[in-house]
Amino acid sequence: MNLKSERRGIHVDQSELLCKKGCGYYGNPAWQGFCSKCWREEYHKARQKQIQEDWELAERLQREEEEAYASSQSTQGAQSLTFSKFEEKKTNEKTRKVTTVKKFFTASSRAGAKKAAQEKIVKQGHLGRERNADNILRDLKEIFTPSWELASPTEVLAGKLKEIQESKSPSPSINRQASIETDRVSKEFIEFLKTYHKSGQDIYKQCKLFLDTMTHKRDLSIEEQSECAQDFYQNVAEKLQTRWKMPPEKVEKAMDQIEKYIMTRQYKYVFCPETTDDEKKDLAVQKRIRALHWVTPQMLCVPVNEEIPEVSDMVVKAITDIIEMDSKRVPRDKLACITKCSKHIFNAIKITKNEPASADDFLPTLIYIVLKGNPPRLQSNIQYITRFCNPSRLMTGEDGYYFTNLCCAVAFIEKLDAQSLNLSQEDFDRFMTGQTSPKKQESDSWSPDVCLGVKQMYKNLDLLSQLNERQERIVSEAKKLEKDLIDWTDGVAKEVQDIVEKYPLEIKPKNQALAAIDSENVENDKLPPPLQPQVYAG
Repeated sequence: MNLKSERRGIHVDQSELLCKKGCGYYGNPAWQGFCSKCWREEYHKARQKQIQEDWELAERLQREEEEAYASSQSTQGAQSLTFSKFEEKKTNEKTRKVTTVKKFFTASSRAGAKKAAQEKIVKQGHLGRERNADNILRDLKEIFTPSWELASPTEVLAGKLKEIQESKSPSPSINRQASIETDRVSKEFIEFLKTYHKSGQDIYKQCKLFLDTMTHKRDLSIEEQSECAQDFYQNVAEKLQTRWKMPPEKVEKAMDQIEKYIMTRQYKYVFCPETTDDEKKDLAVQKRIRALHWVTPQMLCVPVNEEIPEVSDMVVKAITDIIEMDSKRVPRDKLACITKCSKHIFNAIKITKNEPASADDFLPTLIYIVLKGNPPRLQSNIQYITRFCNPSRLMTGEDGYYFTNLCCAVAFIEKLDAQSLNLSQEDFDRFMTGQTSPKKQESDSWSPDVCLGVKQMYKNLDLLSQLNERQERIVSEAKKLEKDLIDWTDGVAKEVQDIVEKYPLEIKPKNQALAAIDSENVENDKLPPPLQPQVYAG
């Protein structure tokens, strides 16, 4: 769906929320923009095409097998004759070595074994020829047969025995709590069906048969299990309308109870199964929302003033409802949480603007609530509702409208960029990497009614932002000083090297010791002694 970002806020044309086939129902991104009905039609067209191709493949394989069997028939006949003679000779040899009494008791059985061996050889070619074609035809029969009619009585009995074993096995407290809830829902469902008399008995039988069938289909993909559930919803609703002549209001109430009964039992098997990438998508969305924690209401043009106590309470309730969605087990209950969240959003906008909220005001506020709440397992809950909710709820009504807007909000968050928030790419990258944060409201401009804790929080955020900028400056100056020291050391070393090269150090040999003045006077022994100083008195 085409999401636009303008200066006046995020805008989605309401026509883009509808099915792209033009049927008038709400579409869904999970169904490629189609509604539930049109998506099933497109899905069945593709499936019928695949079935036709499988039929052609089965017929071609069967023809090839028959041709191969016909060509090798003569060879197999010769081999069978040789093998029969070998078996007969071997039997005769063994017969001679046994006693008469033993021969008497084993004659008929040996003849029967010989006959059975010959029949096995004759049928071996037929079995080998028909095995591949039978497997393919069996698969095609399962495709054409309604999903809840495939289970045989033996399989149903095995499934019930398995359920009994599971119920007897010890379980943790969470399983006990789920079991208590399942029992409570079952009792409520039975009490509800008592008001429908004979049609209630038929509904209960259909539900039990569907649950028994789903027990044997847990190895199928989640899409195939979803298709079984949607087929079941459609067939039961048609039977209530045509066979039991129920009015639409009563049919809708019955379908809600049916969905609650069967999905409470199927929840642990079909919600976020290991065979899908739902958990991976949940982690990706949570990581994305955490990275966008800095987004402010002003960036999304959210028309909500949280300084008003009533508006602040509505925002908190909306966040609580969207988070509570994960604790519900029935798709209709999850939709109810989305609806309550949306109504709180509309009330918050109405109080802020003193006028009814518009659709252009609702979607940006819903995006802001999702960013602020970061609901757990958001994608898994959306996929669960899409796969197993009664399709009529998603196609029309306020539940379908709010759910479609939630899907649009998640799609917007996944593709949110600088242009969507009216930011430059440089600022957007700095906010995403945590290098800086948007400017917060000055403390002097706060309303006196604002909570002191909120003021202190924003004051601390400003202080952290300033400390972050100071740390960045210090790190930058430290790197610059380190570079200057390295350059200075390299410069001094270069100058010393140049001087050494220009004035090389020359080490001269050691000079000889100086001789005494009279060392060459050979007659020094005849000289008089040196004069001694004398002191005269006077």
